[in-house]
Order: sequence, then structure tokens, then C-alpha cells
Amino acid sequence: MNPVKLLLILCVQSIALPSEAQIRHRAMPFVNYTEVGGLFGRVVSGTQINEVVTNKTSLSVQTLCGVQITKRLAVGALVGIDWYKSALLMPVGGGVRFQLTQTSNRNASLFVSTDVGYALTWLHKSSTGYSITGGLMLNPGIGLRFGKPDKGGVLLTLGYKHQQAQAEKPLRWNEVSRSENRLYNRLSIRLGISI
Repeated sequence: MNPVKLLLILCVQSIALPSEAQIRHRAMPFVNYTEVGGLFGRVVSGTQINEVVTNKTSLSVQTLCGVQITKRLAVGALVGIDWYKSALLMPVGGGVRFQLTQTSNRNASLFVSTDVGYALTWLHKSSTGYSITGGLMLNPGIGLRFGKPDKGGVLLTLGYKHQQAQAEKPLRWNEVSRSENRLYNRLSIRLGISI
């Protein structure tokens, strides 16, 4: 049988006849955490011989879409935008949200979060001769969610964000390489909503 026809048949069957796993997956509630905030901290840049450390503030936006596995655990895929002074990075990856406590009136809860991914540079536009590539992103945090468990809520999250990037600069006279390893280590403070 033609491999294209076989692939087409398998795709149609998977859409028309959902498996038991797909039915169970649909039974899990959808969750979304969308947050906007700032990244505050010190940036290390430069070459191995001439490193420079400076204080910076950057805009950060991210959204996580996923499923509520248990009453306390949610997992999902995330995408974001981090607007650093010389790079516009788009981290993509996965995230976990775990509820630690809940107040007696059920209007506030404490949660921990962990996001892991890789930053893409699809939205970044470099000057002539320059190029930026993304790298590993880690973002653990702790936050408060205000609102009833089964309804939308407001989020306040405090975390640490580690982002790697690589910059290639145009060569100057008598230079062999102008590579720059960038490590963005920032305190992240975000405000958002969850559903």
C-alpha cells in the first residue's frame, strides 16, 4: 500500500475514532496561566577575556496551556516573549504548577511552578553582521492564586529566570572571532490570570 495513503487513513481514523486515552485526556480540565511582568537582575556579557556585568530590567510575557492532572497538579506547554535590551527571545517549553496550600475560605492558594525550555529568536531582528541564537531557559517560582478553585483567578508569581543566548558580532580589524555568551539571570515578578 502507498505510504501516503496509509498515513492519510491513520490520520482520519485517529480523528474519527478517539482512543480510550484520548477520551480520558478530554475529561481533564483545561488550564491556562497567562502572566505579564518584569525581569530584574544582573547580566553577564562579553568575551571570556573581557566580561561585563550590568543591572538590567526587561519585559516578560508568557502563557501556559495544559491540563489539570489532579486537584493540585497542572502541566502544560508554554510560550513567551522576553524583551532584553539587545535580544528579543521567545522561550518555548513545558511547565508544571503544583498547589501547596489553600486558605480555609478557599479564595487563595500558594503554588510552586517550574518552567523549562529553549529560547527561539524568530521575532528578533539583528543589525547587519550580527546574529543571536537562543539557548536553555529555566524558570522556577512560587506564587499566590486568588480566586475559587473551579473558576478564574488572579496570579502573583515570584521566580528566578535563567536564560542562555549566544551573539555573533561582525569582526573588527585583526580579529578571528567575536562570539559572546550571554547569561540572563533574573528575578521575575509577574501578574496574571488563570482559568
